[in-house]
Amino acid sequence: MFDLSLPKLLILVVLALIVFGPNELPKMATRAGKALRELRRLADGATADVRAGLGPEFADFDLGDLNPRRFAHKHLFGEANGLAPHGAAADEIALDTAPLPSVKTVFDSEAT
Repeated sequence: MFDLSLPKLLILVVLALIVFGPNELPKMATRAGKALRELRRLADGATADVRAGLGPEFADFDLGDLNPRRFAHKHLFGEANGLAPHGAAADEIALDTAPLPSVKTVFDSEAT
């Protein structure tokens, strides 16, 4: 998600040390840690509420599929149709080799 390499992380630490000072930096880090734990707890609670609201029929439903990027990728690139997930080699992807119906075949079947 964030591209934090070692030099960028060191720059952030030095900037935080300059802005907050050596006395306040541990306090700020403690507050940030508590805030992250609270956010994680809230997110887990919301996930549990959604799962409880869906009921037992959707117990195996992956809530990550609700992410628009993942949803689009899954349905555009065929992960839902048994194809390999993102990152698989092209030769590992099992393509459906069944021929598509021609336009004439589709129109003929509708007429009958």
